[in-house]
Parts: sequence; C-alpha cells; structure tokens
Amino acid sequence: MERIQKVIAQAGIASRRKAEQLIQEGKVTVNGKVVKELGMKVGPNDQIEVSGVPVEKEEPVYYLLYKPRGVISAVSDDKGRKTVVDLFPFVEKRIYPVGRLDYDTSGLLLLTNDGDFANALMHPKYEIEKTYVAKVKGIPSRELMRQLERGVMLEDGKTAPAKAKMISMDRRKQTSIIELTIHEGRNRQVRRMFEAIGMPVIKLKREAYGFLTLHGVNTGDFRELTPHEVKQLRNMALNKNR
Repeated sequence: MERIQKVIAQAGIASRRKAEQLIQEGKVTVNGKVVKELGMKVGPNDQIEVSGVPVEKEEPVYYLLYKPRGVISAVSDDKGRKTVVDLFPFVEKRIYPVGRLDYDTSGLLLLTNDGDFANALMHPKYEIEKTYVAKVKGIPSRELMRQLERGVMLEDGKTAPAKAKMISMDRRKQTSIIELTIHEGRNRQVRRMFEAIGMPVIKLKREAYGFLTLHGVNTGDFRELTPHEVKQLRNMALNKNR
C-alpha cells in the first residue's frame, strides 16, 4: 500500500506536490469515488483516475541525455520546435525533463517518468550542484571571479556562493572559458550571472550534475542511469532536503 499522491507521481502524471493539489481540488477518484484525503493509501488493484483519465502505473525509468543546442527542454512546444522528448523516439513511457536547459545551452539533462524523484532533485532550496563551462566575452579580473564565487546581485536577489575557475583565455579575441558550479536553479541563472559582471555568454554547456558527467555520451545521445546512480541521487536529495 502506498500514499495516493506518491502513486500519481510515480505514474509520471505530476510531481507529488502537484498531485496533492489535484487531490485537494477533487480531481482524483479511487474506485469511482472522489478522494480529498492526502494520506489515503491505495493498493495495486485500486482504480485511480485523475481528471477522468485512468492512472496506469509505469515502471520508473531514468535517463541521462547530452542535450544539443537548439532543442527545447520540454515535452512539447507550441512553436513546433524540437524538444528533448523527440530525442527518445523508441521510449514509449511518458518521460519529461528534470529541470531545464535553455534552448541555446547544451549539456547534461536528466529525464524520467518518476515525478517524486524529479521533485526531490528540484527542491527549490537545496538543489544538487551543477557544473557549467561558459565561453564569455572579455577576460575577468580576480575580483570579478571572486564576485561570481561570493554571489552576484540579480533582479530576483543575490545568488548563493558558487565555485568559479578560469579554464583558458584568448587575449587576442578577448574571450575566456570559465567553469562555474552552482546549486541553485533560477531561470537562465548562469547567463545572467555573467551578464551581471559585464561578460556576456557566447556559448554554454552543462558538464556535470552532481557526480554525473557526460563521459561516454555524444551530443544528442542518452543512456539509462544505473540503479546505483539513481540511489545515489535519491540519497543526495534526501540528505539536502532534511
């Protein structure tokens, strides 16, 4: 027996938090009866519907994708642009991205049909560290690098402390390649941080997500996470969210 919101999340319909909202709105039925009790437990033989659509419990799947530039981090796009889900033509389960990468940003992105897992990783206060490599205009001074590490004031508040490392610089072209590790998940955060110190991003790639890297994966390709990797990610999220 499992809590109904957990079953809905594991079916890939919504995160657990969204599932709780749907329950409270009276949009969930169990065996034909509307349920508004969040703690209710259901078994494998119970018939669950969300907004009239039967919940079919799927086996959870977890993928690591090397997202190319020019692809939307979404399940669908009203402008007809290619989405990350389009890169999984032979996966029949209803997967969706954990968080997002900008259209013009490449790199490591996780996809799953486990809403509970996705929700834990995207906890708004304690997100897992993500490492980016950015090619930017200009060559930063030591003070600007320290500013990135201490936190940069953006329109939605100061960023949390980060790790910044100079990889290389081209004095002739006046460009730099900088590695930046953050644990927040604000919209276009890395690009905005560099813009705030007067160094616009030319190219951006997410190299790592926690302990996961792109090693062995080509642009546009993906691989399944191992059970051990999934367990490690769960433990990281649980430890951070305590």
